[in-house]
Amino acid sequence: MTELPIVSPNWQLVGPLLEHLARRLRAASESEIEQFGLRARHVVALTLLRDFGERPQSDLAGMLRIDPTNVVGLLNELEAAELIERRRSPQDRRRHTVALTATGAARLGEVEGVLLDVERQMLSTLDDDEHAVLYRLLIRAVGETAACSPPANSHPCLADDDSGSHC
Repeated sequence: MTELPIVSPNWQLVGPLLEHLARRLRAASESEIEQFGLRARHVVALTLLRDFGERPQSDLAGMLRIDPTNVVGLLNELEAAELIERRRSPQDRRRHTVALTATGAARLGEVEGVLLDVERQMLSTLDDDEHAVLYRLLIRAVGETAACSPPANSHPCLADDDSGSHC
């Protein structure tokens, strides 16, 4: 007979609660982001470009953890909206670098303001100190999760979403 593992009464399963909260945040956020003509993956890409600066297109695919061919479509959408700019790499004319435009930075700021309101509503039962503790714990947990660790030079807050990208 196989024995069941003993679970410490001090160790509580948080995965289902995190998943529930993430789904609620995602649903509320997506409806707000759509008002800007964007999707979550667009916001993630813009955030990475703001936080890490101009990047080779191939590096951006790795940071987003999506197939390079899918990055092309994503960047086409962002470029059509004048939120990013692709430039030929001076080192290799066959490759492109991607940069956030001033319009992209402004749009990202607007989106983040709305997303901040969504998070404040979703986490309204937490006071400022509790919110800060939650943030620090999540950063630590993401950083210590080897199976889900982002590639080198990627954003510390990347997480799975339904599009296959990470944020």
